Amino acid sequence: MKELQHYDKAAYNFYSKQGVLNLPVSGWDVFSKYFQKMCDNLSDLGILKALSDQKSWENKFPFEKEIIEKEHIIVVTDAQLNIVHATKNIFHMNGYTPDEIKGLKPKMFQGEKTCKETASKIAKAVKSEQPFEAVILNYRKDGSTYNCWIKGAPIRNKKGKVVNFIAFEREVA
Repeated sequence: MKELQHYDKAAYNFYSKQGVLNLPVSGWDVFSKYFQKMCDNLSDLGILKALSDQKSWENKFPFEKEIIEKEHIIVVTDAQLNIVHATKNIFHMNGYTPDEIKGLKPKMFQGEKTCKETASKIAKAVKSEQPFEAVILNYRKDGSTYNCWIKGAPIRNKKGKVVNFIAFEREVA
């Protein structure tokens, strides 16, 4: 275990700067999964911050809290509702990787059993550039269904123009 001594110290220094102070110590396999999850989360945080800066978002979102603490999936679309970013943890909810859905519309997750009334309420809120919150039946890549809680909102730039939409999501019972 002496060979991991420097790694442990480097990992501690890195994660403490990120505000992450708890790391598993019970086994390498557990740590490896946790480490990959944290790497994915930190990568997503960097991408979301860059997108926010690039598009001059008027409001800043608590991405660290949403991704790391609440383990929410974040989906960002452009103003025309094409997905420009989805956090890597979306794969665990619906089987799609972010690269597979980039450029597509979130409606791709809906299907035959999706409640038309709920979908219509969401569409109306988006069209009128209003925030919304709903639970909707979505479809996974394998065709199975899941209930998805979504809290969405338009994102305006500093000039007041809607440049993106954001959705915080999670699977619910």
